[in-house]
Amino acid sequence: MMKHFLSSLDYVLLGNAVQAWLIATGAAVAIFLLLVLIRKTAIHRLRGLAERTVTRIDDLFVELLRHIKSWFLLAVAVFAGTFFLSLPTQLSAVIRSVAVIGLLVQAGVWAGLVINFYLQNYRERRLQKDPGSVTTLSALGLFSKIGVWVIVLLLALDNLGINVTALVAGLGVGGIAVALAVQNVLGDLLASLSIVLDKPFVVGDFIMVDDLLGSIEYVGVKTTRVRSLSGEQLVFSNSDLLKSRIRNYGRMFQRRVVFAIGVTYETPRDKLEKMPAILRTAVEKQDDTRFDRAHFKAYGDFALQFEIVYYVLMADYNRYMDIQQAINFYIMEQFEHEGIEFAYPTRTLWVKTANGAGAEANAALQPDTA
Repeated sequence: MMKHFLSSLDYVLLGNAVQAWLIATGAAVAIFLLLVLIRKTAIHRLRGLAERTVTRIDDLFVELLRHIKSWFLLAVAVFAGTFFLSLPTQLSAVIRSVAVIGLLVQAGVWAGLVINFYLQNYRERRLQKDPGSVTTLSALGLFSKIGVWVIVLLLALDNLGINVTALVAGLGVGGIAVALAVQNVLGDLLASLSIVLDKPFVVGDFIMVDDLLGSIEYVGVKTTRVRSLSGEQLVFSNSDLLKSRIRNYGRMFQRRVVFAIGVTYETPRDKLEKMPAILRTAVEKQDDTRFDRAHFKAYGDFALQFEIVYYVLMADYNRYMDIQQAINFYIMEQFEHEGIEFAYPTRTLWVKTANGAGAEANAALQPDTA
């Protein structure tokens, strides 16, 4: 039986004895197991080193090792095992092509990890200083990954002997047809690119679109997500968003405030002449403000109207409301001191009696008293 077994080892298969095939298989298995062991050991040791250091570059190497795919190691082991064989030229070329394609795909995985690592670190550093760069980096990361995998695909096809130049030309013609079929998606994609380059808003800006308000949370390839004041997330199509009229309060460096008050017609002229100074003082007493003007604007239906304009030197809405409240309290205090009355809606009626005499009466503007 042993003799029969030994004789079977000399049986030739694809130009190689069975014994050679067994040796090649054993070598491939041994190489695969060795590579897996090396990967595991390297990850363990490098991870321990990374935990003791401040730099993050060693974290990147740990991630690169963790993402070495087992199928890639298997392809390397099989390719190494072929060196123990004398294979036909065509079969050898196929195995070599498979190994090269595996290497290209693995390189694409590594490139994606490097891009993510760089963008994540840069995003963390720039988020507080320049939120606009976060929006730019998100789109840049996507297009970079697409570019990497397009290059991997073209190199893989070229390795298989396909004429890449003719293929690219054919894809250009076919791309036009695809673009027409998915023009809405491409519209959002181009709108995303426009947002990245033109930066009408960035992550963190508070915007108003029609009657919807909220803070920008995320700018994606197809949609932009906004967190509303009431807490829910609003999702806008990028193309629709750019077609809308957007109020970006995040770019507000100061707030122009216009408000009006009215006093009764019975207010003496000398007190009216004091009012612009009172109104000016009310504004100038507040921090973070710049007074612009205060004027006796018009004769209203039931009041003498004054208009005040000033600037709040910051965009914070809560700060603006605190300032306006303080101004209102000061005006009320000064009006009480000067004996100036705020106007409220009234109507003067003249009632004609039977003997033709007239009598004046004042009544509040309500339907049942008119």
